[in-house]
Amino acid sequence: MIKSNSPNILKEIVDAKKLRLEEQKKTLSLFDLEQTIKASDYPLNFSGNLMSNQIQIIAEIKKGSPSKGDFNLQLSVTDLAEIYSANGASAISVLTNEDHFLGDINDLKLAHEVAYKNRIPVLRKEFIFDPYQIYESRAYGADAILLIVAMLDHSHLTELMEISKSLWVQNLVEVHDENELQIALECGAEIIGINNRDLRTFNTTLETTKNLANMVPRETILVSESGFKNKLEIDSVKSYGVNAVLIGESLVVSDNPAEKLRDLL
Repeated sequence: MIKSNSPNILKEIVDAKKLRLEEQKKTLSLFDLEQTIKASDYPLNFSGNLMSNQIQIIAEIKKGSPSKGDFNLQLSVTDLAEIYSANGASAISVLTNEDHFLGDINDLKLAHEVAYKNRIPVLRKEFIFDPYQIYESRAYGADAILLIVAMLDHSHLTELMEISKSLWVQNLVEVHDENELQIALECGAEIIGINNRDLRTFNTTLETTKNLANMVPRETILVSESGFKNKLEIDSVKSYGVNAVLIGESLVVSDNPAEKLRDLL
């Protein structure tokens, strides 16, 4: 289902997700999702919101992680979405993975209900390998989804991107190294996310963005993900052609996410 040389953490996450997906399909059919989509508004323009002379922020709702455990959020998904919407986020990312990130697909729906009225697009951050997940994402309010090259081969990635396009859902295609970046570009990725976290060691360094950014065509939207704690770090990647940064942990563990977000802008 995923590439044999994928990092072990991705294999572990996907194995758990397969089991959950089997049960989800029994509860909610593809037909049900299609009917919901037909009755839904068109998605917002995720990439359009990231285009600016200034670096934009994708603020993430993230309840935990494999390396850090439970973040013990003091605010609800709805409250965080309201805060992000009111304090300068250009988009909101929602981590929906249950077993390793303590998320839920309903978190996506809750964030969408807040963000859509403010015309702020929502990204579903999930480990997507099955077309069903794309329909599910659209039905629950995603304007864009994450696709991870480290777990998807060329043909699989292309298939998922084409399905997304047919549903008017944009893709943030995530890469970690030069080889993955080349695959993403060959598949026609219009939004590239460079993940600064090594999925084998969990170490994070902004050097990853520095090393890969000059290989990304200028017409491609470039997002730098993970490792940002302050404005100085955000400013440091601007010269590499980065359009936006994705920030999660620094915001969700803050005593005052609204103030923290404003300080990062």
